[in-house]
Amino acid sequence: MSSGLSLPPDIAARLKNHAEQSALKDGGWLHLDPQKLQPAAVLVPLVWENDQWHLLFTRRTLHLADHSGQVSFPGGAWEERDGTLEQTALREAREEIGIDPASVAVLGKMARLDMISYFQVTPVVGVVSWPCSLTLSPVEVARVFSVPLGWLADPRNYEVRTRTIEDQTLNITYYHDYDGETIWGATAHSTREFLCLLQYLTKTISM
Repeated sequence: MSSGLSLPPDIAARLKNHAEQSALKDGGWLHLDPQKLQPAAVLVPLVWENDQWHLLFTRRTLHLADHSGQVSFPGGAWEERDGTLEQTALREAREEIGIDPASVAVLGKMARLDMISYFQVTPVVGVVSWPCSLTLSPVEVARVFSVPLGWLADPRNYEVRTRTIEDQTLNITYYHDYDGETIWGATAHSTREFLCLLQYLTKTISM
């Protein structure tokens, strides 16, 4: 498979320009009362593997209270000791899958997402030194896997469905199964948001 995808040199500037507003044209997402939302962050981990860029995903264990069994990025609620949401994302990635914060080059943040679980999640994009040894939290993480950016950017590999949640009409992205895993919802939305910032969603990727 050849994707031909690279990271643009101005990626940090693109992230900064869209930190407050989604870049997705079909990205209608949930809007909840900000007074009721708890801040949280996820790390969107970029890794260079097999001569191409991948995103690293986790599958949550089945017994978790929120989003059990779903594919997600490593992350969780902001804590006062974190200081910033970037530090939240790095701490959670270390706790969940053993990524050393020192091995992550943070590139920037994407637009916040309100969740039905009443978290307001900030995706933090970072390049992880790869390969590295991962240690999964048995309480939170069932599996870690990576998906090539080229596959994620190919419009043949996902569809956008309309759903009504909290009396709001949302456009929910569902990826086709990859290696037995289904990426959908907020994780798929953030994935497509990132690819849109890279200006790869308008291209057909050769497989």
